[in-house]
Amino acid sequence: MKKQQQNIEKQVLASMKKSGKGKLFFPENFSSLASTAAIRKALQRLTENNEVVRIAQGIYTIPEIDTLIGPVNPGIEDIAMAIAKRDKATIVPTGVYALNRLGLSTQVPLNIVYLTNGAARKVKIGKQSIKFKKTTPKNLLAKGPISSLVIQALRAIGKDKVSKQELDKIYILLKKEKPQHLQHDMKLAPVWIADILKKALFIEQ
Repeated sequence: MKKQQQNIEKQVLASMKKSGKGKLFFPENFSSLASTAAIRKALQRLTENNEVVRIAQGIYTIPEIDTLIGPVNPGIEDIAMAIAKRDKATIVPTGVYALNRLGLSTQVPLNIVYLTNGAARKVKIGKQSIKFKKTTPKNLLAKGPISSLVIQALRAIGKDKVSKQELDKIYILLKKEKPQHLQHDMKLAPVWIADILKKALFIEQ
């Protein structure tokens, strides 16, 4: 039995190494190798032996190695996207994190929030956490990667609280968005945000 478990550990480790350092793995990625219990035990043993790193509950990696700072684990964004891909869910950054992603804030929140059509949950990543907040389908229909962030960032700032400096930066960012995406996304946004997207579209043209 012990030999069989060791063989499972070797197969799991070999599979992770083949995929490359910095990739994220869940126990279900190895479901073809053994039972869920055996895979979890193998990952636990590999973690104890420092062969792999447990990023969060049920999430593992073999870190990339930086010559100056040593092991580098995947970032919060990579982890969130991996969870969304596993769950076949759509996610959109919101709140302070949306502001940070756009460069409108230097603050990196400890608790990062994503809107999702998947399961609501909270994942602890060291001192940080990722919260997936269930939302209505309409909030996830935006097509533009920039305009969807802008909509959430403006929601976080609030109506009549957006500074001229923030608006100027938002217009510069939206100029990089595809016009057809802006036309689509302004229909999904609150009226005051839609007006900003519309003005950006006019600038774009």
